[in-house]
Amino acid sequence: MVASGLPVRPPVDGFMNSAFCRYLLILLLILLLPPTVAWPTPENPISVTDFRGKQLVFQRPVQRVVCLIESALSGIYMLRQGERVVGISSNVYQEPLFSYYAVLDERIRGRRLPAPGNWDFVSLEGVMALQPEVVILWAQQTEVITALEERGIPVFGVFIQSRADIDREMQALGAMLGAPERAAQVIAFVHQQAARITDRVAQIPWEARPGVYYMWAQSPLETSGSPSMVNDLIVLAGGRNVCGHLEREHLAVRLEQVLLWNPEVIIMWHNPRLPPQEIMAEEQWRLLAAVQRGRVFQLPPVFLTDLWTLKYLLALQQVAVWLHPQFFADLDLQEARRQIFLELYGVAFED
Repeated sequence: MVASGLPVRPPVDGFMNSAFCRYLLILLLILLLPPTVAWPTPENPISVTDFRGKQLVFQRPVQRVVCLIESALSGIYMLRQGERVVGISSNVYQEPLFSYYAVLDERIRGRRLPAPGNWDFVSLEGVMALQPEVVILWAQQTEVITALEERGIPVFGVFIQSRADIDREMQALGAMLGAPERAAQVIAFVHQQAARITDRVAQIPWEARPGVYYMWAQSPLETSGSPSMVNDLIVLAGGRNVCGHLEREHLAVRLEQVLLWNPEVIIMWHNPRLPPQEIMAEEQWRLLAAVQRGRVFQLPPVFLTDLWTLKYLLALQQVAVWLHPQFFADLDLQEARRQIFLELYGVAFED
């Protein structure tokens, strides 16, 4: 339980209205931080370093991108550079993602943008036919990366374990696409809004924070330790990841371990096949404090709260409300989501 004496900040002209000075300060800090990119000048070409440590050099902003990672594609549209994309991941054409991207790009709406692969399978011939100047893939797709690089196609490999990694990816995308100022702008916006959550829970002692168990959709016994975006999410929202001591980004655990940890809250990745009510109805979970108190929650669909994009902010807001509703009575999640999407994409995605 959380001590009742912790201060609760009153709303100031609505939760999303921020202190202009803080916004400018964060923006300035991001611009001054030593980035993973070198901004281009006539004497200095664009240079970025991917998550493998591979340096890529471009003489001008990239005009043709094949992006086979949906989360990175989301970042490109946040940068307002979607017209440079000539190939996308095949899962973008599946619901629920398709409905959102159809709003962002008429080529996707008309199913005219080629989709030569995803994280599971990539058509080398399909990618090469698009004549990309760079291909964006998960860094773990080593065989495909090697095959593309042997054919002279630059690959930017991505691996996200923390929100610092998300910032780094956005900075690199901004540099490659000639939009570093926009990248700094959206990063600063998300940091500023996230601080409005973290500032409210920062004074909660570690031992007073609720223990949280996170369930991936693959199985109720698949979770995340640390470092991971899941761990970042839970800690930033004022909780304790009961698996945080396990040094694995994604792992399987035994039910006996979860019973021993006895989490006070369970957070589920979106899984329409397994709603929270079914977890609470299963006898094997009934001994947990989270189930006994009815504190089992499921995140909205992935596009809305993608932990590998700057939209982790939406997940952070939602989890903070679940963990500490007494601190966030003034937070209108639906209005917050509308304003965040307007800032990131220029579209509200109204229901």
